[in-house]
Amino acid sequence: MASDVRPSLSGAGRTYETPSATAWWLPVLLGLLTAVGPISTDIYLPAFPAMEKSLHTSLGSVQMTLSIWFAGLAIGQLSVGPMSDRYGRRMPLIVGNAIFALASAVCAAAPDILTFSAARFVASIGASASLVIPTACVRDLVPDRREGAKMMSKLVMVMGVVPILAPMLGGLVVTVVSWRVIFWASAAYGLICTALVLRVLPETLPPARRARLSPMTLLTRYISLLGHRDFLSHALIAGFSTFMSFSYLTAASAVFIVVFNFTPLHFSMLFGVFAVFMIGASQINGSLVSRFDPAKILTASVLVSTCGAIALMAVSIWIAYHPVTHGGLQPVVILLIATMIVALGATGLIYPNATMGALAEHAQVAGAASALAGTMQYVFGSIAGILIGFMPTGTPVPMATGMLLGAVMMAAALLLRPRDAGQSSPAHTE
Repeated sequence: MASDVRPSLSGAGRTYETPSATAWWLPVLLGLLTAVGPISTDIYLPAFPAMEKSLHTSLGSVQMTLSIWFAGLAIGQLSVGPMSDRYGRRMPLIVGNAIFALASAVCAAAPDILTFSAARFVASIGASASLVIPTACVRDLVPDRREGAKMMSKLVMVMGVVPILAPMLGGLVVTVVSWRVIFWASAAYGLICTALVLRVLPETLPPARRARLSPMTLLTRYISLLGHRDFLSHALIAGFSTFMSFSYLTAASAVFIVVFNFTPLHFSMLFGVFAVFMIGASQINGSLVSRFDPAKILTASVLVSTCGAIALMAVSIWIAYHPVTHGGLQPVVILLIATMIVALGATGLIYPNATMGALAEHAQVAGAASALAGTMQYVFGSIAGILIGFMPTGTPVPMATGMLLGAVMMAAALLLRPRDAGQSSPAHTE
């Protein structure tokens, strides 16, 4: 691994080696770290009905724990991003993953929904480090927007392998043993990530580039970032993409398991199909950004996703008036799945381009910019989960409504972008 590091950087009496952006192992490691968030979201979706019975609560209360998880991720990122700008990338990652592991173990042993919800919130605070800091690491190493989008696409590919497997494993666990095993496995994953950061990940932010920010300065910096159209427009696109995705995540298990009578295992396999299309799109993006303007790719992807969401709403309304009476893959259910693939698959193109668009011009505060963009995403995701939780169940319409609203707002956010949003120039220094 020694050949995959850049020349040493000195500061504060220590010598730091930063990894090369071309190191093959770097996207793998950052992807595994970032997957802490998706695996903790996806793996227990097939277990919602089983948790409802075990914890003696309602399905709506179990679904609400997803919103609690999203809210904790949003809050955690606001603090952990600036901390990584001040203290470097490694230490917040180590502490965050350790907290996630411990809190996940408490979730596994929780006797009731209140204890589970509290532990889930603490786990999300810890997991927020792995959501925001790997993106900042990419920004540390790759200042160019096109190259950054390529590396983000690699990261998404690695990150996505775990979410494909996670719900399948979750469905299998629920079928064979207790849902609590899912959270013992999450705790083990957190410990593995802690060990990987300790043993493998070099520091990507040398002391000379670290920012000392007071709370007031930090607040001012966040307000300043929101005043940049390039940041705000791309962060909103990424945020409403998350709103759309989390509308799907919150409602999908009820739609396919309760309404369409899928088994937990069959639902988890379908979940994997959606993930394959999203990850496949992210890999196509890695090739497209070498040939086309990232801004145009982003625009086309948002429009494709919006068309898919409109078609999804139409099919959902049809199902609401013509209920499916038999379980399994009826023709109208297949059509519903196809429209969801179009709407969700395009997010594999949207996420890397919107994320790098938000960070590209803010090299000196990459951690804070990544944190604010990530916080917006999970605030929107939490709102989506709450809205879906209050909507009536029994049809796919609530899920389709949330996904369509997110897609339409993404399209509206496109209008906020500055005219030169797609230029691939090195980031400027604030």
